[in-house]
Order: sequence, then structure tokens, then C-alpha cells
Amino acid sequence: MWIPTENEKYGVVIASFRGTAPHALSLEIGETVQILEKCDGWYRGFSLKSPNIKGIFPSSYVHLKNANVKNKGQFESIIPTEDSVISEMTATLREWGAMWKQLYVKNEGDLFHRLWHIMNEILDLRRQVLVGHLTCDRMKDIKRHITARLDWGNEQLGLDLVPRKEYAMADPDDISITELYRLMEHRHRKKDTPAAASIHHLYVQMKSLMCSNLGEELEVFFALYDSRDSRMVSERFFVKLNRNGLPRSPEKSERQCTLFTDLSSSDIRKDIYITVHIIRIGRMGAGEKKNISNVQYRRPFGCAVVSIADLLHGEPREDLVLKVYMCNTESEWYQIQDSIIKKLNARYNLTSANTGLSVSLQLLHGDIEQIRREYSALFTRGVTVTRKLGFSDIIMPGDMRNDLYITVEKGEFEKGGKSVPRNVEITMYILDTEGHILKEYISLGSGELSLSEYHSFVLYHNNSPRWSELLKLPVPVDQFRGSHIRFEFRHCSTKEKGEKKLFGYSFVPLMQEDGRTLPDGTHELIVHKYEENIPLQDPRYLKLPFSKVNLPGNNQALKTSKESFWMTSFLCSTKLTQNGDMLDLLKWRAQPQKITDCLLKLKEIDGSEIVKFLQDTLDTLFGILDENPQKYGLKVFDCLVHIINLLQDSKFEHFKPVMDTYIESHFAGALAYRDLIKVLKWYVDRIIEAERQEHIQEVLKAQEYIFKYIIQSRSLFSITTGGQNEEEFNCCIQELFMSVRFFLSRESKGYAALTQTQMVYLSTFPSIYTELLRLFDIRIVANLIRDTLGSLPTITHVDDSLEAVKLQCIARSVESELYLNPSSRCILLPVVLHHLHMHLQEQKDLVMCARILSSIFCLIKKDSTEASISEEVDMIVESLLDVLLKTILEITNRPQPVGATLRLPYQDVTGEFVACLLSLLRQMTDKHYQQLLENFTTKEKLRDFLLQTFTVFRILIRPEMFPKDWTVMRLVTNNVIITTVLYLSDALRKNFLADNFDYKVWDSYFYLAVIFINQQCLQLETFTPSKRKKILEKYGDMRVMMGCEIFSMWQNLGEHKLNFIPAMIGPFLEVTLVPQPDLRNVMIPIFHDMMDWEQRRSGNFKQVEAKLIDKLDSLMSEGKGDETYRELFSSIIPLFGPYPSLLKKIERETWRESGVSLIATVTRLMERLLDYRDCMKMGEVDGKKIGCTVSMLNFYKTELNKEEMYIRYIHKLYDLHIKAQDYTEAAYTLMLYDELLEWSDRPLREFLSYPIQMEWQRKEFLRLTIIQNFDRGKCWENGIVMCRKLAEQYENDYDYRNLSKMRMMEATLYDKIMDQQRLEPEFFRVGFYGKKFPFFLRNKEFVCRGHDYERLEAFQQRMLTEFPHAIAMQHANQPDETIFQAEAQYLQIYALTPISDSPVLQREDIPDNIKSFYKVNDILKFRYDRPFHKGTKDKENEFKSLWVERTTLTLVQRLPGICRWFEVEKRETVEMSPLDNAIEVLENKNQQLRSLITQCQSQQMQNINPFTMCLNGVIDAAVNGGVARYQEAFFVKDYILNHPEDGEKITRLKDLTLEQAQILEYGLAVHEKVVPQDMRPLHKRLVDQFFVMKSSLGIQDFPAYARASPVHFTSGSPRVCRNSISMSMSPDGTRITTRRSPLTYPAVNRYSSSSLSSQASAEVSNITGQSESSDEVFNMQPSPSTSSLSSTHSASPNITSSAPSSARASPLLPEKPKHSRENSCLSPRERPCSVIYPNPSEPPQRMLAHQISDNSLPKSDPSLSSQEKAVNPTPSSWSLDTGKEARTMMECGKLTSPPIPPRPAHSGSPSRNVRSVSPSSAARSPQKGSVQSFTPSPTECHSAGLVSNSPVLSGSYSSGISSLSRCSVSETSGSEAQSGEQTLTTSYSSGSEELFRKENKTPPPYSVYERALRRPVPVPHSLSIPISSDPPALPPKPQQARPTKLENINMKSEPPMSRPRPLPRKVSQL
Repeated sequence: MWIPTENEKYGVVIASFRGTAPHALSLEIGETVQILEKCDGWYRGFSLKSPNIKGIFPSSYVHLKNANVKNKGQFESIIPTEDSVISEMTATLREWGAMWKQLYVKNEGDLFHRLWHIMNEILDLRRQVLVGHLTCDRMKDIKRHITARLDWGNEQLGLDLVPRKEYAMADPDDISITELYRLMEHRHRKKDTPAAASIHHLYVQMKSLMCSNLGEELEVFFALYDSRDSRMVSERFFVKLNRNGLPRSPEKSERQCTLFTDLSSSDIRKDIYITVHIIRIGRMGAGEKKNISNVQYRRPFGCAVVSIADLLHGEPREDLVLKVYMCNTESEWYQIQDSIIKKLNARYNLTSANTGLSVSLQLLHGDIEQIRREYSALFTRGVTVTRKLGFSDIIMPGDMRNDLYITVEKGEFEKGGKSVPRNVEITMYILDTEGHILKEYISLGSGELSLSEYHSFVLYHNNSPRWSELLKLPVPVDQFRGSHIRFEFRHCSTKEKGEKKLFGYSFVPLMQEDGRTLPDGTHELIVHKYEENIPLQDPRYLKLPFSKVNLPGNNQALKTSKESFWMTSFLCSTKLTQNGDMLDLLKWRAQPQKITDCLLKLKEIDGSEIVKFLQDTLDTLFGILDENPQKYGLKVFDCLVHIINLLQDSKFEHFKPVMDTYIESHFAGALAYRDLIKVLKWYVDRIIEAERQEHIQEVLKAQEYIFKYIIQSRSLFSITTGGQNEEEFNCCIQELFMSVRFFLSRESKGYAALTQTQMVYLSTFPSIYTELLRLFDIRIVANLIRDTLGSLPTITHVDDSLEAVKLQCIARSVESELYLNPSSRCILLPVVLHHLHMHLQEQKDLVMCARILSSIFCLIKKDSTEASISEEVDMIVESLLDVLLKTILEITNRPQPVGATLRLPYQDVTGEFVACLLSLLRQMTDKHYQQLLENFTTKEKLRDFLLQTFTVFRILIRPEMFPKDWTVMRLVTNNVIITTVLYLSDALRKNFLADNFDYKVWDSYFYLAVIFINQQCLQLETFTPSKRKKILEKYGDMRVMMGCEIFSMWQNLGEHKLNFIPAMIGPFLEVTLVPQPDLRNVMIPIFHDMMDWEQRRSGNFKQVEAKLIDKLDSLMSEGKGDETYRELFSSIIPLFGPYPSLLKKIERETWRESGVSLIATVTRLMERLLDYRDCMKMGEVDGKKIGCTVSMLNFYKTELNKEEMYIRYIHKLYDLHIKAQDYTEAAYTLMLYDELLEWSDRPLREFLSYPIQMEWQRKEFLRLTIIQNFDRGKCWENGIVMCRKLAEQYENDYDYRNLSKMRMMEATLYDKIMDQQRLEPEFFRVGFYGKKFPFFLRNKEFVCRGHDYERLEAFQQRMLTEFPHAIAMQHANQPDETIFQAEAQYLQIYALTPISDSPVLQREDIPDNIKSFYKVNDILKFRYDRPFHKGTKDKENEFKSLWVERTTLTLVQRLPGICRWFEVEKRETVEMSPLDNAIEVLENKNQQLRSLITQCQSQQMQNINPFTMCLNGVIDAAVNGGVARYQEAFFVKDYILNHPEDGEKITRLKDLTLEQAQILEYGLAVHEKVVPQDMRPLHKRLVDQFFVMKSSLGIQDFPAYARASPVHFTSGSPRVCRNSISMSMSPDGTRITTRRSPLTYPAVNRYSSSSLSSQASAEVSNITGQSESSDEVFNMQPSPSTSSLSSTHSASPNITSSAPSSARASPLLPEKPKHSRENSCLSPRERPCSVIYPNPSEPPQRMLAHQISDNSLPKSDPSLSSQEKAVNPTPSSWSLDTGKEARTMMECGKLTSPPIPPRPAHSGSPSRNVRSVSPSSAARSPQKGSVQSFTPSPTECHSAGLVSNSPVLSGSYSSGISSLSRCSVSETSGSEAQSGEQTLTTSYSSGSEELFRKENKTPPPYSVYERALRRPVPVPHSLSIPISSDPPALPPKPQQARPTKLENINMKSEPPMSRPRPLPRKVSQL
């Protein structure tokens, strides 16, 4: 039977339990469980990690722990009774554990390992605490370490800051909010701003001395040296080294390192150096032989110096090597360190090149005890402490020092009969009065033991030696009296004996007869001659004078002596004094007459001397006071004040405890209080009259200790007398305070000294409270203080500085023990509140006001039940609540200084005032709120109070109010806010509804509630489970509580709800997005009310819809909304579904349909916005971002019609394009905004990055930006259109300056079209299938415009990178419904061919670099082909059944546009028969051959290998049989009989076959001219194979006209005319044939055929270095219709690299898709061309002369045959429009003139109308000589109608024409046409075998200038060029249409169709 447990409530799992029994609870080791019931060895309970899951588990798996139970019963909770630090440590380590693993996953290795070490360290410390065997100090130290590490880990992991009180977590309910704030602020400051140390220490370690020639022992002295004052700062650190340069005591490592201690901040600066002096011990000269002398001398060796400047930055210096220098003359040794520091190079040099001293340096900060703790390793080794010379800045009472420092300075000695100067050595001893040597009291430096005697180093041959060697004499105090120092001077001989001969001595006593020690300073001592008969052991010499300063006048011999010795002494002692005045004062009884003088001189004595004898001095003063108070009272009082104020100095402030101890234990002046009070009152009474207040102020500064003496004296008197004279004492104190109140109440009125005195008194006044409480009742003291503070004048009449001091006094009063007592607090609180109220009203001294308020509220805790607390809260509310609200509003609305960073809460007083307000509100009860609201006399005042309160609450909720890790403080704040709001909402309902409705108050209330719910710190879903559980247990879900309050208040509004529609729709919608089901259940019914009331008012939801849309967009832009929000919103959308009560309500409404429509619109917007937000999270710009932005843009335009949002997304899209460098798309995007603007003067507001400007200014700026982007995107044609529009506007406005600039810009764009190369992009079809794609892509197909040089493989890889989870489909078939509905992502990608509908492409006289633009721009339709076999497949010839399925895709918009891809709107599929396929293949192949021949002839082809391979692939099609297969398939009798409907097509195929043969023959002729020598064998083979091919095709020979020039070119591209007969001529004449030319059919298909491959490809590879087949070499894409003919080889990368376009083909084909458009890249598209407009008024001869004289003009028009030039001039235009064609047909007897290809109307490009000049006209010209001398250029343009006598032709068309035309086209006459016909009557009389024989005699096939013309050719009048050099400025429109093609060779000619002549259009001159 299960029994509830009594004591077994809490435990820890000690072994993992896998529950298999029914209702078993699985547990992991380390989990904590709460136990509810027990039964037979089993427990029932739950894990605290998952409290909702309950189960059973064995009791043996749980270790029970003690715990306290709260709310015993069903909802009981447990609190472990273990140490709070242990509990926090355990919970924190559990939380860290999960996050620690995530660090490894996120690859944050550094923090991962650091946290791991910290966690192990905390676990070790936890074990020590749990053992329980630690002392209290050790336990405290461990807890400090634990909490420090917990805080560090929380900070690193971004967890909350934990408020602590004595290392334990502070519960906000147990302390006041102000105290909580102080704890948080203290920890925040501790984390951010470490306190600066005032004491520093320098650690120095000597590692080694590196020197190659030591051989002698060394002494190394380290010291700190001040180069600014040229003095030593510290003692010396002494290290002895042996002959090898190692320490003499290597076992004592501490001898090698030291710590220079007690350095003040002034000692740590750049001009402080570490000096190292090295003394060697050995022979006199370093180079002397060893056998000269065995006596050892101390001799200078070297010096090293290093600055501590590098240590000031905190970084230690390891292994620093110092150079060792030696002075050039030993006499300079004493100042060698200065010479090195000042870099006086002439005075020193290196001892040796390889001598160096290795040291390590580190600067440490803090007091010595802190250093001992933090660097314990240093002190465990016993590091030597080297002290500072003199006392440190702070003298501690316990410091005991008695050090006398002696510096052996210099000497002056006579030669003593020597011929050379002496080698002087000093020996020093310390002796007592009897002449005995005091042992071991001479220290050369720390680190070595003290010595009994000292030997100086010897300076060679120097009678005036200067040593400057510092010694320390630590002589005990008791041995100072009578002791003296003796200096013995010896000459050190360098002879063999090496004797040291004594020649003189000096001495100096340590203490004078009057008890004073040797004065500090330099002393000149007398050098007494040594007499051998008087031994120095006899101290009789002490009777002799020792110094030359005080010699008696009769001793002239010593005065005139030249021999002297100088030494400097400095005493650092806490026991001895050198001051005689101090000794006289202490011995005042011996000389009473000097008492007055001694008291006056006390103020002149150094403070360090006074504090040495502090107790003796005080005893002396009070002894003198008792002796004669009338005479000495005032003087003793002044001396006492001086000593007290001396202890205020920071240097001596640590002696205050010494004085306190003296007062408590040694002071015995029982009667002193009378005199002290009397004198003090006398000074206070003189304050107002005194002119000089300085001394009085000194007295008032000392009043704390004066009152201590007064109170102690009165206590001693009361003890002695039994409390006599009590009333007298009380009256004295009252009178004293009356005097004080009187002088405090006086106003300064410009008397600054009085104000200063008042400030001094107030600053020290609180320090006497404690002393007064020793003798007076607490209420009496409280009344004294209240009256004193109340006597101060009001704030309006007081100086600001006095007010600040007054508040400081009040603050100290509130912080004193007096305020802790409720009985005294109620006396002091009114006056404190009075002063606070005045200051807060004036907004003065806010820092001190905040401090006072914090101290007041620190005493008021949450659960305080004292009656006095309630009364105090009443007073505070009445006095301060209103002004406190205003203060917070004021300080939070202050503008931030320019450039100021965000202020932290502890950097100003905002946080403290907020904490005070929260403390006050938390203490307010129902009674306080009721009383507060009743005190408002009018509703206006109540209204203002509510508005202030709500505004302040909104400020408190701001994220920047507290640091982000102050979650505890935020939760407390929110708890107080919601409690207060619940109280105030009743007042809102009662006072501001019905007739008194106030919109502003209600709006402020709702706004506060909404932002309260949306706070980040209340979103519990983002917290860890443990943190969420703690918050819910302590505060509950405050969002739901506030939501319920919103709903309740909304229901009370009634008809006033209309005032909040639609304003509150957005805020309430934001609340519904909070993922809290209970909150949503409360909030969603409000929407029904809103819709209902809006329907009643206006009959629709337009306002509701607008607000919803705006709010949703702003929410997404703020980053809100994710998958969770999407799901939540989708459940909100069906307002009528999840909530049956709402459904019933709405079903009864009449507006159900409109409501559903509204929600549907919002749903679609939400989906797009969430997609947009998800896409914008990505780092780089990609298609998803752009596509999603386009989706949003279109949605706002089409569905919502919100122009402002539409424009915003236009610019967002523009920014994305600019970032992705899609400049063309960026221009199209801006055009959307441009379309919305007009050329008006309407002013536009500032919007986005646009300033305030007129509408036309913004439109002008937009258009200029659009032109710039078109230019950057190389879309110059569109830029020209925009230039024209802008120029037209400028012209209308007569803005000729800008018009000129615009025309020049337009001309620049024309030049770029002709001069610069452009790459043709590829197009790809992309299908996005599956539900995992974003909404705007899902189950849709798009056509994408690829980047430059982007092939299919690269594009596919890019798409898979953008969609890493997508699966690439490997077929081109349309997917089925399964793929559409799959929960995955599928991508279907293949290349497409653009279908251009531009009429420009039909024009034959337009250069390729112009046509190339229209091939790939402004494209609406695309196609791709899929080959398949219909019927039975013929294995011998698969072409018979090879069909092609052609799919055409139509887009919603043309490409390019506002983005690189558009959705497919329509798809159409047709099937092509095998015959149609064959025709298309041949057309494409012929077109390709023409293009390659043109490139080769125009010398645009740098490498002829592609040309060679193409010829080889067609002539020797060894793979699939080539054209022969088409013959077998379609030319056989069976096929013709079975397919009579294909007759015309079969004829067409035959013509194409013949045409291909002609092109090949001409191509071979061109190839022979350019083929290199090493490829000649291949060329010969191609010629042979070509004859074989002709034979196989049944072609015996070509007619003359066909052989002459089978290829027609226009402007550098092959000329192709469908259903027309080509015109050919030979030098012998012209023969017209009725046979249709194979060149008359255009090749419109963009696919290229690779059906004509050859077995010779291997041979070509051997010759050209390539191993690829001919097809692939120049990137021809195999058409799907000829896949069986395609080559199996792949293209060479180095040959195909010039092609910018990627291949296109059906994805079903095994070959890599390629496209024929790649071949166009093999010929440059930028050939400069010009347009010539001939003037009809000029004769032909003049035009010819003009042309010949100007070589920059074109010489011919390759686009026109002779008939066209003579008979049918073509209209021309400057515009880009294309005119209609006119149809004509001509026949002349039996000889029918060749058909003229169609000539579409010319557009306005300057390269459209190039005319040729006949050489026959040149023969008739008067300038015949000049014509004959003209040599045809291989770069001229040639007419296709003029041929030579050989089919093997040389030359190429022109590519160098660059000048603009300045003439106009004229019409030709009929007579000119007749003459043109006669010119064409020639005959062909040459065989095909002459192809390779007469190449050098053959003129260029396209040149009108022939080397051997048999018959002259007349020049048409229309092509004549005038001589005039000033052509018309504007060319007019052409006036005549051009003839068209022949329909059929047997059809009769039709009359030409006339077309209305277009009027000339005015075009602005560029």
C-alpha cells in the first residue's frame, strides 16, 4: 500500500534506472527526485527535471538528502537544507553540462577546454566543502573561489548575473529592491571595472651573466634609480657570483630574485630605471699576471640599465638580455648609470661584445598580503624583499623600521709622498663606546647576509675617488646611543707584496648627546692622520672633532687640511628622531619655561615624527592641559586639532586606530571635557564675526575626535564622581548645539567663507552621532540632529555646493545606526523627506538624493510587518511618489550627448531611482492605494498621475533599462508593475468610462500592457527548463495575467471600443504571436469584437486589413516570426475553427464572407513575409533573397495596392541587385519607381535615402541612376532609350546645358556598343518541386538568366548550394503529383535557347555586335528540344525515325527584367519530323561555316584550329556518315513517293546540301591562304576528301556563279536569304541562273549540328596539338534532332575557353549540352562600322574622289549586291524601329536577274548602311590615276555580287570602319538600274581544278576593287559620296523601300509594292 512520505522527500539518483515495470520512471545518475509516496522498497515521485512525469523507482537507487517542505500536500515543494552555495553549484554545473557539449558541437574549442577546467576545479572545491573539515577562514576562502568561478562561467555562457550576499544567492523576497539593485550593481562593477591598485611591487629575477672571460668572482647589485632626480629609490639587491658566473649558493634560488616593495604610483613612471652595478673581486688590473699579487680587491666591472616603461602596460618581460657597459675612465664610475641613460656614448663602451645579463621582470599590483595570496609560489621559494628607501606612502602602525642608510660618497686625499696618485680603499666598522665592533650590522644589499666590516671598491690611481655606494646599517635602537662609524683609508699597493697601508681615518657618532640621531644629509668628515703609536682600538680618538662643520675656531690646522671624506646619511626609523623640538616637547617638565614655544613649534614638526611618538605626545598635551588649563588650554586645543587633522592625511590615516586605542585605554583626562567644550564653543561663537575662517574650519574638521575626547573624559569623570554635574554637562552640550544651529541658519549673502565653514561642519557632523549615543538617549540625539538639520535654510537661498554637503550629511545620517532604530527613525524621517522633496522638485543633486532614498528603502523589506513601516510608507507616498515619478521621467528623457556611448545603469542615477520606486510600490498595500487615490481632488490630477505612472512603467520595461544579464531585476520589476497595474485598473474603470471616457489614459494603458507581454525576459519558451520552472514557481506566467487584464478592460469599454479600431489591431496582433496558448485564448476574442464594431461603423474591414498588413510587415522587419509563429498564426487564421464559441457568434453575423476574405489575404501576406524573413537571414545575396523580395513587391502592388510598401520593397530589391552586381536588373527595378513619378513640381517628403525635393528632381535623379546602371550592366541600348527620354524632357524645358550632356552620354553609349565586347548569357529552366520550398517557389518553374561565363554545370552547382537540401532531377520530363506533394525539395534544371522576336535579327546589314544584344535581351519565349524515335528505328540509318519534341516556354515578363528569373506562364509543345530536323541541322551547320569563314577572312580568328576542325568534321564525317545519311534517308525514291507532301522540303534539303558543298569549297580556298605550313598535309587531305564527298553527292562541278563566291556576308556576318537566288559573277562576265542559291535560306535555329564529324580528327589532333573532335573544339552544341550524328569526343578546354556561353541541349542526351551560340564568341562582336548617307545632289565621280581621299570612310557595302545598289536603295533610319519590306520581282528576257535578298528597313545605328563604290566608275573618273594606284586592302568590305575569275579568293571584309556617316541616302534612277544589269553580263570560264592554283592572282571576293576587271562596273548614283566636308547635321529618314526576295524561281515577277514614304524624324545631334 502506498503511504505518503514524511521525511523522505528529496534524493539524488546514485545509479541509472531503466524502468521496465509498469509505471516505472527512468532515471539517470545525478538526477534529483522529489518523493511523494513509498511502498515496500519502492518510491513514487518525479524527477525535478521533468516534474510532469511521475512514476515509481527503487529506493535503493536514491540517496536521501535533507530538505524543507513548503505547502505540504498536493502542491508541496521542497527546498534542500544544504549550504546555498553547494545547491547553486550543483544546479549551475547541471546547466553548464548541456551547454558545454554544445560548445563542442559549435567548434568553440577554446571556451570548451577552459570551461572544462573550471568545472573540474569547482567539483574539487565542492568535495572539500562537503567533507566539512575546513576552518572558517578556509571555508570562506573556498566559497569566494567557487562564486568567482561560477560568475565567470555564467558570463562566458551568456547566463544571468546572480546577486550574492556573503557568497550566497540573495532571494529578492528577503531583501529590499534597492538592496538587490546595489548587489547587482556591485557585481556588475566588479566584473567591468577592476579597482586600481595604489601600491605596486617589482619582481626581478637574475637568470645568468654571460661573459667569455670571467675568471673572477663577481658582485651584482640591483637597484631602482630615479633618473629625473638622480637618486636611488630603493635599497640594493645583492647577488654573489662565482668564477663561472653562477650563484655562489646555487641551492638557494631565492638569492637570485627579489621583490622591490611598497612602490607608490608616483614611483611607477617611465624615468624609473633598474640599474645593475657589477663589481669584480680580483687583481688590481684585469690583465695582470696571477703571480704578481695574491691580494684581492673590489674593482668596477660594468653597469647595465633597463627602463620599467615596458612593464607599465602589464606584460612581463621574460629572458631580457641587458648589455653591460664600462666607463672609459674609472673616475666617472659614480655616474655611469646617468651616462648610459642619457646615451653619452663618449663616456662608456661595451665591456665585451658577448657580455650580457639575462633577467626577467614583472610588475605586480596590490598590497603585500594580496601579492602573497595571488603569487604564493614566489614566497614559498623565499623571495628576497628589497624595501623602498624611506617610508611608503602609507605608514601602518605596526611597521617597525630602524634603518640607517649610509652612502659612501667621495674623498680628497694627498699623494703622501707618492709620485703617482693613491689606490684608496675604505674599510668601515660600527663600534660601541668601548671600541668593540658591532657584528653583522653592515648590509651591502638584500639577498646576502650582513657583514661586520665593509671594504669599498678601489679606483686605480685616484686621489679624489668617488664611490657613491649605498649601505644599510640595521643597528638596533638600544645600541644607537654611544655607537659610531669608523672609516679607515688604505693605500693598496700593486707591487708583489700587495700590502694595504693605513694612512688615515674618519669617524662619525650615530647619536648626539641630546638624544637626536645623526641628521640626514651629506657630512664632510675630517680625515685624521694615522699614527702607528696610537692604535685605533683605543677609542680616545672619539674626543677629536669628526666634522669640519662645527670645528672650533682655534683648530685652524684641521680647517685648512686638504684631505676630507664625504658621506650621506638617511634615517628611516619608527623609534628614533632627529628633531630637537620633539624631544623638547616630550621633556616639557624639565624646562617649563619652554612649554609655550614647544606647543607653537609642534605644528612645524614633520608628521612622521609626530606619529612615531603619538601616545607620548598626547600624554604630554593633556598633562600640560591639567597643569594650567587657563594658560595653556587654547594652545593645547590647537595642538590637539593639529594632530587630529594630521591623521586625516592619507599617509597617516592608518594611525587613527592608534588614537582610538589611546582614547579607550590610555586617556586619563577626566576633567578635560570642560575645557574642550569651552574652547570649542568659543570657536563656534566666533564663526560669524571672524574674518578668517581657516583655523575655525580646521577645528570643525577635528570635531569627531574632539567629541571622542569630550565623551571619554565625561565618562571617566562620571565613573570617578558617580555622575556629578550631569545637568551642567547637558546644558553645555545644548548650548554648544544652539550655537551650531545659529551659525548654520545664517545665510552667507555673498560671504563665501561662512558657507565654506558651514560645509565643513556638516561634512563632519554625522561622525559625532555614535559618541553622543554613549551618553544620551537615542530620542534626545535624534531631536538634536533633527533640529540641527532643520535649521538649514531653504534650497532657494543656499549655495549649490552647500546643498550637496547638506545632502551628504543627511545621507550619512540615514546610513547611521541612529536611523536603524524605529523610535529615532520616525523623528528623523520627516525632515529627511522634506529636504528630498525640495531637491527632487528642483532636479538638483540627484545622485545624493538617490543614495538617500536607497538607504531609506534598504530598511523596508517585502514582508515587513511592523506598524511603523506602514506609517513610514504613508509618509513616503504622500511626500515623494509623485515627485519620484517626475524625476524618473525627467532623467530618462534627457538627450544623450553627441557621440556618447550607451550609459550603463551604474553610470547614472536612473537605476537607483527605479529601484526606489519599485521598493515603494512593492510596500504599498490596498490601504495605501486607496488612500493615494482618494487624495486626488480632481479627475485631471488623477488622470495626470495615471499617465505618468503608465509612462514610467513603459520606461522600466525598456531593454536598455538594465543590462541584459539582469534577469532577476527585470522579473522583480515586472512583478511590481503588474501588481500596481491591477490596482490602478480599478481606478481607470471607475473614473474614466461612460461620460468621463479619456482616450489618452486608456490608450496608454493598453500600450503598456502590450509591450509588457512582449518583453523578451518574459518569453519563457526561450529559457532552459530549470530556469522556466523557477520563474513559474516564483512569479507564474505574468503574460497571461496581463492578457486577462487586457481582456477584462476591453470588455468594459463598450461603445468606446471604436476609438481603438484600428489603432490597437496591430499591438493586439503582436500579442497573439506570443507562443502561449492561454494568452491566445484570452486575446483572440478581442478580434471578433473589433471586426464586429468596425463592420457596424463602416460596413467593411478596410481599416482592419490595412493595420494588420502594416503590423505584419513591421514585425517581420524586426526579425519576429519563425516556424513556431507560422504555425501559431495558421491556427489564428481560421478564427472560426479552433474556438467553437466564436464560431457560433460569427455564424450569426452577416459579415462572415468579408471576414473570411480578410483573413485569407492576411494569411497569404504572412506566408510571404515569413519566407522573406527566412531568406533575409542568409549572409550572401542569392536568388532566394531576390525572388522573395520580388514576390513581396508584386504582392503589395497587385493584391494590396499599398504604394509606400511597394516602393520600399523596390529599393530593397535594388540594394540586393547592387550588392550582387546585377546592374541591369537594378536599373529595371528602379524603373518601377520611375514609372510612378511625373515631371511635376509636387513636393515630396523625405523618404528612405531621398531628401525633401520636388517630384521632377527625384525623377531626374532616378533616370540618371538608371542610365548609370544600364551602363555598368553593358545594356547600352536601354541606356540610350533612357537618354533620349531624358533629353526630350531637357529639350522641352530648354535646359540646353543638361541636354548637351545627355547627348554626349548617348554618343558615348553608341561608341561602347561598337567598341566594347559583351558576353552573351546562358538561360536555364529551373523547376522547384516539393512542399519544402518557400511559398514563392513551390511547384513552379522559372527561366533564369545566368551570369557571365556560367555554364550549365556551374549554374546547377550554384542552385544546389543555395538549396543544400534539394535533390537534382536527372530527366526533363514533367514531374507527377507525387513530386509536387512531397515533403522534400526537387530541382529540375536544363539549358534553354532564347527565341528573339526582334526585327533587328532579320536585317542582314547589321553587325554582329549589334545583333548579339537582341539575341539575348528582351526575350519572352524560350525553347528546348527532346529527341525521340517514332515508329521502328532503322539501325542502319536512325535519321529516318528521329523526331524532335520542341517545347516553347513563355514567361510572365521579358528577360532581363527586375530579376534574373521569371516564372513560366505558358508552355507549348510541338513535334518536328526527321526531314524538318535535317533541314534545320544543315541550316545551322551552313550558318556556322559562314561565320567561321568570315572570322578567318576578317582576321578576327587568332587560332584557326576551330575552323580547321569544323571543315574536317563536315568533309570527313566518319562517325555518322554526314550528309550522305540524309541522302539515303530522304532522297530515295521510296521516301519521295511515300511523302509527296514533303516535296518542297526535300528540294530545300537538296539545296542546302548543294549550298554546303559550295561553302566548303570556298572555305577550303580561304583555309589554304591561312593554314600554317605544318598543317598543309591535313589541308591537302581535306581537299581530297572534299572531292570524294562531292562525288558521293553526285556533284560534278559548280557553275561559275556558284563557285565564285558562295558565301554572302553583311557587316561581318554571313548573309542569308530564304527563297532567293544568289547572284554571282566572274571576271569574264555575269551569268544569271534560275537555280535557287543554297545561300538564300536563313539559319534561325540557334542549335548547331555536329553531324559532319570526320575520321581525320585524329590527324588534326596530331597536327594542332589537340585530341578533340572538330565539333567540340569550337563548342558546337549537338542538336537533339541530330544526336545520332554527334561526335563522341569532347572539347579541348584550351580551345573552348574563349566561348562565354555554356552549352545548351536536352537533358536527355548523354553528351554535355553545348550551344551553337558559343561559336559566335570565336569572332569578336565589336567591329567599328559607320553609316554613309550619300547625297543625291552630288555626282558619282565627286563622291568617289571624296571617298578615296578619306581613307577613314568605308569603301564598300558588303550587304548589297550590284542590283540592289543600282536599282533598290534601302530606306534608312536613325531609330531602332524596323520598317516593312516591299516585294518586287524582276525578269529580263531569258536571263533572269538573281533574286535580291530581303532588306528590312534600317535602324538608327551608325553601322547600318555601308555602301560600296564600283571600280568602273573610278575608271571613268577624272581622278583615274588615283584610283588605279589604290591597292585593295585585305580588310575592305566586299560585295557578294562581284567575283573574280577564280573561286580561290583572298582578302577579307572590312573591320576598320569607324567614322560616323554625314550623308543621306538618295534614290536611284531607272537608267542606273539598266546600266547595272548590263554590267552583270559576264561568263565563267574556269574549272574547279584552279581552286588552289591562282590564289595570288585572285582579288578579294568581297572587294569592289578588282585587280583584273574584264568589264567595268558602274557605281550607282545612290552610293556616290559628295566632296563636301560639311555634311548635313541630321540625316533624314530614307525615302524609298527596298526590294524583297523572289518567292520561287519559276514565278513571274510581280510589280513592286509601294510603301508610304516615312517623314524624316528630327534627331538631336550628338
